[in-house]
Amino acid sequence: MAECGRKALSLLEAARSRYESLQISDDVFGESGDDSSDNPFYSTSGDSDSDNYIAEVGEEDQQQQQPPQQQHHHHHHQKRGDKESGHSGGTGGGSAAGPPGSLSRSQAEEEGWTETLQDVTVPPYNDTYGPAQKMPATATALDFFQLFVPDNCIQNMVTQTNMYAKKFQERFGSDEGWRPVTAQEMKAFLGFVTSTSVHRCESVLSIWSSGFFSNQSIALKMSQSRFEKILKYFHIVAFRPSQGSNQGLYKIQPFLDSLQQSFSCTFRPSQTQVLHEPLIDEDPVFIATCTERELRKRKKRKFSLWVRQCTSTGFICQIAVHLKDGQGTDGLATLKNKPQLHSLVAKQLCQNISGKNAIIFTGPSITSLSLFTEFSKQDIYCCGLLSTRKSDCTGLPQSMLVCGSTPAQRGQSRIMMKGSMSLISWYNKGHFRFLANAYSPTKKGLIIKRKSGEIPCPLAVEAFAAHLSYICKYDDKYSKYFIFHKPNKTWQQVFWLSISIAINNAYILYKMSDAYTVKRYSRAQFGERLVRELLDLDDCSPTQ
Repeated sequence: MAECGRKALSLLEAARSRYESLQISDDVFGESGDDSSDNPFYSTSGDSDSDNYIAEVGEEDQQQQQPPQQQHHHHHHQKRGDKESGHSGGTGGGSAAGPPGSLSRSQAEEEGWTETLQDVTVPPYNDTYGPAQKMPATATALDFFQLFVPDNCIQNMVTQTNMYAKKFQERFGSDEGWRPVTAQEMKAFLGFVTSTSVHRCESVLSIWSSGFFSNQSIALKMSQSRFEKILKYFHIVAFRPSQGSNQGLYKIQPFLDSLQQSFSCTFRPSQTQVLHEPLIDEDPVFIATCTERELRKRKKRKFSLWVRQCTSTGFICQIAVHLKDGQGTDGLATLKNKPQLHSLVAKQLCQNISGKNAIIFTGPSITSLSLFTEFSKQDIYCCGLLSTRKSDCTGLPQSMLVCGSTPAQRGQSRIMMKGSMSLISWYNKGHFRFLANAYSPTKKGLIIKRKSGEIPCPLAVEAFAAHLSYICKYDDKYSKYFIFHKPNKTWQQVFWLSISIAINNAYILYKMSDAYTVKRYSRAQFGERLVRELLDLDDCSPTQ
């Protein structure tokens, strides 16, 4: 037994050393408390060795580094991983002809697809990695937040809100109780709404109520009626600009642009990054407690939000917002064809990283030969999960996309190459297909599972599983801290969501700075501090 254990350990060490860059340990997510221990994605209970925490090398079964007595946390995790990968990489569309656009054997040969494999090397990353500026050890939560939402940005909200209120009252009659908002009030306003990310309450107004979600300690800073007035008139762009005026997001675009600018200036991501749609939908527990009437009242989200995220830290480097059902004529709305839309989104997200030899992981809706080929010309290397249903399979050999008649063995893989691009079909209780030019097809990897030992796989598969399991965990944990206030207007939903992302990014910079060694705030405490600092409540002890 010990012998076997030692062998698994050395394999684990080898796999672990390949992912040194995934360096933020479990505790980055803040609380090592109960909230995460019953989650199959987590191992933060006391006896786990969180210093040794690595991004697991198996998307589906991530227990290899915990002591056996913890195993009971994880028995239901298998389903999630299998399901996630299963439906996307599954055998859908396995008709003999293969997906539309795919090539027959002879066409594939003509196009240069071959079973002869050759080494692929990705040149070293030519950008630095980490926070771009050193923050002092005395920096507060507000200082980190204001890297993204500085005073001039808040002052702009003040100006636009007052302009909108004036215009509104000229049109609809004066509002007796209104006086122009000040910068200090605007900060407090942001603080009140942000507090709904720490105390999950459906309405920000419940802060002033006498109910369960009331928060007397902050309620005294501003009366409810004053807050409601600011909420009524709150704007970032009061008037429709004359040129390009029908763009659906005009009311928030300048804010998104400045946020983007500050994300790029404050942090440089690692070489490996992922493009995906983060989890921003409702908390299922909350939904379960809603009455049907409340559910009907909640409108469906009219936008989708895509991000480019650093896989070593979870820092979100870029956001792309796409309005559904053709609001605005930004070119994207007219594309009904999903893969086409998604490849445009991908290009938008990657416009700042050409020439750096970055490695991008993508999900099935983005993965396509034409996009990856285009990216490789800009020195962006890719590794993406491919689905015969969701992906654009144009130019890929059919023989690799349909399942053969002979049953495959677990861990078996077939690979074909065209230039430096490899198409991988790997079997693990189902066929998973990957398209990659970021990893050499001749290099082997492992997915280590407790019950069935190691499953061999190409290195690209191992890398994809390791980096994505980290991002899944990050999103699982951090989406808990999104602002819960749900306005009706789309631009406001996008605004509060992007503020939530900015706060999560601010926490990552805090974790990586000297300030963290002083106070060691968890994510929840950081959120509490930020609210109190925005409201200018001058106590310095974190409220529990």
